[in-house]
Amino acid sequence: MEQIKQLIGELVAAGSLRQATLSNPRHKDPGQASKVTVRPVLLKERQVYQFAYQVGPKVLHDNLEPAEAAEKLGSLLAGTFKQGLLQAEGTDYQVLVNKKGKATVLKKEGRASKGGTAVQSHNRKKNYLLEEGTPVPFLVELGVMTPEGKVVAAKYDKFRQINRFLELIDDVVAHLPKDRPVRVIDFGCGKSYLTFALHHLLQGRLPYPPRIEGLDLKEDVIAHCSLLAEKLGCEGLRFQVGDIGRYEETDAVDLVVTLHACDTATDAALEKAVRWGAKVILSVPCCQHELFAQVSSEALAPLLRHGILKERFASLATDAARAQLLELSGYRTQLVEFIDLEHTPKNLLIRAVYQGLPDDSQRSRLEDDYRSYRDALHIRPYLERALADRLPAGWTGPEESR
Repeated sequence: MEQIKQLIGELVAAGSLRQATLSNPRHKDPGQASKVTVRPVLLKERQVYQFAYQVGPKVLHDNLEPAEAAEKLGSLLAGTFKQGLLQAEGTDYQVLVNKKGKATVLKKEGRASKGGTAVQSHNRKKNYLLEEGTPVPFLVELGVMTPEGKVVAAKYDKFRQINRFLELIDDVVAHLPKDRPVRVIDFGCGKSYLTFALHHLLQGRLPYPPRIEGLDLKEDVIAHCSLLAEKLGCEGLRFQVGDIGRYEETDAVDLVVTLHACDTATDAALEKAVRWGAKVILSVPCCQHELFAQVSSEALAPLLRHGILKERFASLATDAARAQLLELSGYRTQLVEFIDLEHTPKNLLIRAVYQGLPDDSQRSRLEDDYRSYRDALHIRPYLERALADRLPAGWTGPEESR
């Protein structure tokens, strides 16, 4: 371990350490950090290293001087964690520690470029739609900001997630109607951080206050969100208990949002959005099990025989099928990163903007591509069956219909 401690000391002394991430603790202890992230920050014009300890649902912070930080990092790798990623200027160092305490270092070219800024300042403004230092009422009420506008340390990842979500919406606001209030459905709104953020953004971007409805199955969550909307005076924002598959209270919606709806609940929301003629669809799928039991391919046998690889492949295959079916339904569809993978593995967002049904030539190509893909994997996705009346005859047999 001495070589590891020496490497850390050299990186810190040179000021080239951009971030360190420690994971996979040696012992499973509920009171012990499961992950530690370290990064340099400026604190009152003084460089320190901020340690963020993930302990259960909480994140605890500690700021250490460079020499102390180097020593602490070395001791954590020597005695607490089995894995570490040290990201420096131009180079990443992957540290693996075995049961006997012997360390192996794998070195590769890193993403950090030379000449970049090594230190992030607590006082530096980031180019966010919701700015640090400016109090936002709904963020204050939800505990993301203090009344003075300072982002709560334990909620900083949530703050970044909200801003990323708003960026993705801001890019497509131009496709929403301007001559009347925009109608929005948020399926599975949960605690509604993003629902309130959406209301906040659209109020400032559109000539009419939006009409947003948050839908969730949990009565206590809906009651809390309703009280908060009333307290904040959010015009046009309401919440109700309801199920995605059974929701029939409208026949036209402009924007459909579905975040982390499990398995085929995502497909049920996408079907609703297509039938409503939604101008924009934003969907972050959650656990996806349907195609895991279906997918098969002799060519992919070496991949599919491993459960964890098959699970990941099936999730990607599901989202690819969804994207192609949305294209067939007239949407320009993108799969984009919603939030950094280090914060959540559920980081793909399907963003679809209605462009009008494809012409015969384009539709024929899309159909051929989809059928070749579907048949090669021996799958019949839920969304294909749900939209069967909009697809060519014979695509789904009677035994495969819902």
